[in-house]
Amino acid sequence: MQGWRVHSNGEPRDVMRLEEIPEPEPGPGRLLVRVRAANVNYPDALLCRGEYQVRPPLPFTPGVELCGEIVGGPREGERVLGQPVLPGGAFAELAVVSEESARPAPEALDDAEAAALHIGYQTGWFGLHRRARLQRGETLLVHAAAGGVGSAAVQLGKAAGARVIGVVGGGAKAGVARELGCDVVVDRRSEDVVAAVKEATGGAGADVVYDPVGGDAYTASAKCAAFEGRIVVVGFASGAVPTPGLNHALVKNYSILGLHWGLYAQRDPAAVDRCHEELTRLAGQGLIRPLVSERVALDGAADAVQRVFDGTTTGRVVVVPVRAA
Repeated sequence: MQGWRVHSNGEPRDVMRLEEIPEPEPGPGRLLVRVRAANVNYPDALLCRGEYQVRPPLPFTPGVELCGEIVGGPREGERVLGQPVLPGGAFAELAVVSEESARPAPEALDDAEAAALHIGYQTGWFGLHRRARLQRGETLLVHAAAGGVGSAAVQLGKAAGARVIGVVGGGAKAGVARELGCDVVVDRRSEDVVAAVKEATGGAGADVVYDPVGGDAYTASAKCAAFEGRIVVVGFASGAVPTPGLNHALVKNYSILGLHWGLYAQRDPAAVDRCHEELTRLAGQGLIRPLVSERVALDGAADAVQRVFDGTTTGRVVVVPVRAA
């Protein structure tokens, strides 16, 4: 079968190679799936660069989430979402997923949309509801609102009845954020984020801030937080890990909440199952739908991973193996 492999660490476009590789063999508790679509995530690039918290042995195949069809066994033919068992990732024609992580793909979504539902939307749901306890009528500020992670948070915030302010970089992304449902859009390239948020909230600031960017975005987040606001730290796509001023948090009376979604699969897997059921329900009602901006063939995966890492894409870029249809 065809699949991408990384033999040495570096930029995705430089180190990912499309090769003929052996078909994976599922062991106990594992399922073989034919990949119908594989969503590109920021961690895919970090894996290639050797900068992710998990470092699979070389060579490995990137791709951390997929929608696929189970091949063989009692669940043969079932369309599922899953996270491949590294070092055999999703950017291949076949992959292996753990049986417990293979959840039914929502009927309301096509393969590419379903492939983009799991990690980004689970992260958004746990961040907004489990950690920040977002309430109807509150103001939610989302950084990188037109990106893969941010767009999920925007939709989930709107579904929860929040007023959503989206921060983006550039006019094209501003248009995407408006289409996603943002009530207010702030272009950080041409506007003062803090001033714009304060103006939009009558000086009160945002009740919840969803920050997958870090760096300067976090600095703005702290200045934009409302009284008893909650800042959810999701990631550091800017490449800069901020050092929060705890004296500032004390004086302004806001909370800083870390979110490592992957830990819930280990510590509270039942909550992950319940979240999937809720996301399936929301998708069925049309309240959420992954924004798939590009569907690329398998041979375009390396370029896609690079562009997602570089921050030049909007929404989700999904790899659709051409021979898996």
